[in-house]
Amino acid sequence: MNQDNPTPYETLPPSAVPGRQHAMGPVYRPFVTYSLIGICVVVYLLQWVTQSFLNIDIPAAWGVKDNILIMQGQVWRFITPIFLHGSIVHLGFNMYALFALGPTLEKFYKHWRYLVLFLLGGFAGNVLSFMFTKNPSLGASTAIFGLLGAEGVLIYQNREIFGATARRALPQVVMIAVINLMIGLSIPAIDNWGHIGGLVGGTLFAWFGGPLLQRQGLFPPYTLKDVRTSREVIIAGFGVGGLFSFLAIAAIFLQKG
Repeated sequence: MNQDNPTPYETLPPSAVPGRQHAMGPVYRPFVTYSLIGICVVVYLLQWVTQSFLNIDIPAAWGVKDNILIMQGQVWRFITPIFLHGSIVHLGFNMYALFALGPTLEKFYKHWRYLVLFLLGGFAGNVLSFMFTKNPSLGASTAIFGLLGAEGVLIYQNREIFGATARRALPQVVMIAVINLMIGLSIPAIDNWGHIGGLVGGTLFAWFGGPLLQRQGLFPPYTLKDVRTSREVIIAGFGVGGLFSFLAIAAIFLQKG
């Protein structure tokens, strides 16, 4: 099976977390991030158990991105690959990346919008993979590339709030994305189309539906208020989901033809 990129990703260092110096962002425990990590770990244990005792990886058999089975109507395979992994190393690298990127983004996006971001990135990545490669693939890095794109957008759109932090952090995010995409191009086993799709999907949703922060208060410590409206977030979610759904449907018909 064609695995996603098992290369670890980096995120902003603690000193560069947006709003840390003189602003107080919303305080949330990142339980969505921890839940996603837990789901991936449990699913991988099921993969290992079924492979060890039944000689077949049942979760992967039912959930891996497989173009032929998708064209037969198993469209859930545009989502389920993000919870599957090909090895303990593959799982470890992707969960490290999710643990590194997720909490900061979840803090600013809040729980449900962050979950939508994660799923849209994974969905978009698997759609592009379906369109441009026939190889089966699995792994959370489609969604993780979506988070990486969203982090870049968060920093850029709120650069006046983050100040010098943004100038330091934004080039880091771009460099991480470029390096990982270059690694993907150099290793045939890596589903680079999935990474590109995840990056595009996450970036688009973040651009039109991500947090737009305003500083509240006259003196530090300030608070940060997200002025993005619920209507904008909903339109962004349906827009990005609809775009990649259209691409998936078109690709299915073209491949059948």
